[in-house]
Amino acid sequence: MTNVLELRGITKRFPGVIANEKVDIALREGKILALLGENGAGKTTLMNILYGLYKPDEGQIFVRGREAHIHGPNDAIALGIGMVHQHFMLVPVMTVTENVMLGVEPTRNGMFLDKEKVSRRIREISDQYGLEVDPNAYIKDLPVGIQQRVEIIKVLYRQADILILDEPTAVLTPQEVEGLFKIINTLIKSGKSIIFITHKLKEVLAIADDITVLRLGKVVGSIDPKEATTEKLASMMVGRDVNLVVEKKPAKSGKPVLMVENLFVRDERQHMTVQGVSFEVREGEVLGVAGVQGNGQTELVYALTGLLPLEAGTIRLLNEPIRHTSPREILERGMAHIPEDRQRHGLILTFPVHDNLVLCTYYKEPFARGISLQEKAIFSNAGELVKQYDVRTPNIYVNVGTLSGGNQQKVIVAREFSRPIKLLIASQPTRGLDVGSIEYIHQQIIKKRDEGTGVLVVSSELDEILALSDRIAVMYKGQIMDILDADKTSKEELGLLMAGIHPSDNKKTK
Repeated sequence: MTNVLELRGITKRFPGVIANEKVDIALREGKILALLGENGAGKTTLMNILYGLYKPDEGQIFVRGREAHIHGPNDAIALGIGMVHQHFMLVPVMTVTENVMLGVEPTRNGMFLDKEKVSRRIREISDQYGLEVDPNAYIKDLPVGIQQRVEIIKVLYRQADILILDEPTAVLTPQEVEGLFKIINTLIKSGKSIIFITHKLKEVLAIADDITVLRLGKVVGSIDPKEATTEKLASMMVGRDVNLVVEKKPAKSGKPVLMVENLFVRDERQHMTVQGVSFEVREGEVLGVAGVQGNGQTELVYALTGLLPLEAGTIRLLNEPIRHTSPREILERGMAHIPEDRQRHGLILTFPVHDNLVLCTYYKEPFARGISLQEKAIFSNAGELVKQYDVRTPNIYVNVGTLSGGNQQKVIVAREFSRPIKLLIASQPTRGLDVGSIEYIHQQIIKKRDEGTGVLVVSSELDEILALSDRIAVMYKGQIMDILDADKTSKEELGLLMAGIHPSDNKKTK
């Protein structure tokens, strides 16, 4: 079988870093190539080179057997290469048709936009590939799974036959993942070829025809999915054996540390995104909050941590009410917070590692005396935590923004866990992390739970929720659909609840 795409000897250097070193990959025509690798392995750089956003220092790209010189995305599109980004590039207030035609607007009589022509073509593509998208629907009204289909239609509308799918299942329910896989299989049967980038090893084994693994900018091997296991793939990615199963003993839950009753919260646009939510988190247990991103989880966490005001309802931390309480006061009462966006809300990227490790305590002894910071104590604290939490940094003086995503997350975990805490709120704690970092973060969360800390984990990753949780609350459109024992539920049941459907009565929540 011929290769529709080949990258040969691709090398890309940045100051002080070799992002890709003599990388060879090949995509067979009509097949799915899964590209795996840790954070910083070079996957994104490689795809940016293929899509014309970077120019390689060395190496060649061949498309359908002919050398290609790609100087920008327009060159890639002209060669039939399309990319569906992890974060959708859609305009919410515009229709499907208007989004698809952006940049390639056809006209009638040389002056009027021909939306009807685009709409007809969208229907044809939708019918051909089983995408089921209404051309006249507004993006803001579509669930995330349908928005992703719009992104695929955009690529197909531009006649791409080589598709790059970057983390395509990151924000989908299990049912939406199943639907996406059916669409991918239809695309393959029609002659398309696909590069599938993901960190979900089970999905790779389920859908890939070929697997190539990158580590530290180099190809460490390719493997036939029929001969691969999740353990083997994880080992190839990280360079050591990785325990993919979260080992934990049965929970020894105690009294509630967090009680939430009939909570209503508005987001920054004044939309009521949390509506009548009630639950409790007990000592020594993990309560997982499952749901597709955008169903009120972010605003719930913001309210719990003092970052958004309450519209109505009550929050009690250690039996003391939280209302009009500052984030600092909440943290001082014994709450730790791992935010979903580590760079915006968890770190000051231009500050050194040592300062980021005392952001919650810099004003207290031994790190301060009056208004004077005690650098010796700050440096000593950083040295101990970097070693204890395996933060891989050249030294404690470099800006935290220069570290990899996994090591930035470890800085946050080290800072939050090194204080005396009674409640841990971890929001999307392993988003975008490689399997080695995921293993480490999970171990630390369970360790805190076993020490008697109450833990609230918010994640759109169902595997993570099931692995960590003792009980699971499912959120949909700002409400809790149900709270279930983790060992008495299934992915299928949780997936239906995440889509607003009660498995018991099969009725969609309005």
